[in-house]
Amino acid sequence: MEYLEFEKPLEELVLQMEKAQELSKESEVDVSATIKGLEKKLEKCRKDIYRNLSPWQKVQLSRHPNRPYTLDYIQAITKGDFVELHGDRGVKDDKAMIGGWGTIDGKSVMLIGQQKGRNTKQRQYRNFGMSNPEGYRKALRLMRMAEKFGKPIICLIDTPGAFPGLEAEERGQGEAIARNIIEMLQIKVPIICIIIGEGASGGALGIGVGDKVLMLENTWYSVISPENCSTILWRSWDYKEQAADALKLTGEDMLKNKLVDGIIKEPIGGAHAFPEKMYRILKKEIISQIDDLADLDAEKLVENRMNKFSKMGVIKN
Repeated sequence: MEYLEFEKPLEELVLQMEKAQELSKESEVDVSATIKGLEKKLEKCRKDIYRNLSPWQKVQLSRHPNRPYTLDYIQAITKGDFVELHGDRGVKDDKAMIGGWGTIDGKSVMLIGQQKGRNTKQRQYRNFGMSNPEGYRKALRLMRMAEKFGKPIICLIDTPGAFPGLEAEERGQGEAIARNIIEMLQIKVPIICIIIGEGASGGALGIGVGDKVLMLENTWYSVISPENCSTILWRSWDYKEQAADALKLTGEDMLKNKLVDGIIKEPIGGAHAFPEKMYRILKKEIISQIDDLADLDAEKLVENRMNKFSKMGVIKN
């Protein structure tokens, strides 16, 4: 387990507990009372740390190297019953955008999301979770397939942004994202979008239009990252913490501004510390949302979705 700077007190307690457990195994000394005391301290320390996280600390947690990625969630909630589909039928198969059929508690769904890598090789293979135009076109192809068969769509969002390379612009990056936004407004099956990590800019919006848009507790959603915002405003990354505050990018801020529909609580300590718990929480939430949307007919779904996004950003004097 890797620890962020503000998590260092946890690391010290975990090391003490591990040493006590080793001593218990290697000798006949009874250290059960010590272990119980450390467990209580660890639990209290977690609550103290995670109760009052700053926006920048939440940004850091959303990028934690041990945090579950899209495929981790998919494999867990479908119990390995996932068939990945490939290609946009035009250029190539974008490895940063994955999607396919899966079954959640007997319900067939189309699962789509950005995938990052754990090590250097994987990150290069997945292009750091930054999709090219063909990734968004693949996602739209799969959404249309789900619509054809009348199945719900689950989008798991985790990207630092769409790929900004010259070749991506040449192949129509902006058009691909814009096309997805307008098409997702009109798709006649339920769409549930969940930000599981980073929700940056058009890269997130390209698969972020849904009947329900939810955020995990320690994630962020914004038009720009704090670092890039700091660079533009102050010409330095040194003000990224102030930028994170000003951008109002946390789940609480987004919910207050009516840009998302809800926040999914993470286990105390974060999804990276207790992934199995997080998988169960997310699965339960997805099933609940599918059940809530199941009774709406196609016309009502589309009408509600369009009204919801049309109201965003409207200010009444």
